[in-house]
Amino acid sequence: MSFVSENQPGICLTPDPVTQQYVFNHTMLRVKDPQRSLDFYSRVLGMRLLRKVDFPEAKFSLFFLAMTQGEQVPEDPSERQGYVFGRQSVLELTHNWGSENDDSQYHNGNSDPRGFGHICFSVPDIEAACARFDALQIPFVKRLDKGMKHVAFISDPDQYWVEIVQADLLKDLGKN
Repeated sequence: MSFVSENQPGICLTPDPVTQQYVFNHTMLRVKDPQRSLDFYSRVLGMRLLRKVDFPEAKFSLFFLAMTQGEQVPEDPSERQGYVFGRQSVLELTHNWGSENDDSQYHNGNSDPRGFGHICFSVPDIEAACARFDALQIPFVKRLDKGMKHVAFISDPDQYWVEIVQADLLKDLGKN
């Protein structure tokens, strides 16, 4: 029998079969300056901008980014829109026009009151990735030499935390 789920109070071990066709598609972060955020997520983390959608009547734009790792992405905007909403692991950056010029700040969830925590990227070599982030002068929230030794956190332009992990170093995480 193949793995279904770890069992914890509250877990449904037999979800409705129709849900097995659902896809966790995206998470959204509000950003003040899309140029700075797009630079961070594309240049620093390697994401590709798949689609930008403007809503002039409501004065906001959506930017959909993902790691495509050589996948064929449709050229046609309509087909690409379907691709964006049908795939896993998309980051939606939402820019409310004019927010880059005001003094408002978005809550990153890591100061009181706590809520949202972070997004995470898995890298093949965490020490090399952290050295690269240092060279790029990316601010660290937590370096490898503090707390959990195989986990780092960097900060994006809006102070959202981005966890950096190396999967093969975390195989024994939580073992007693």
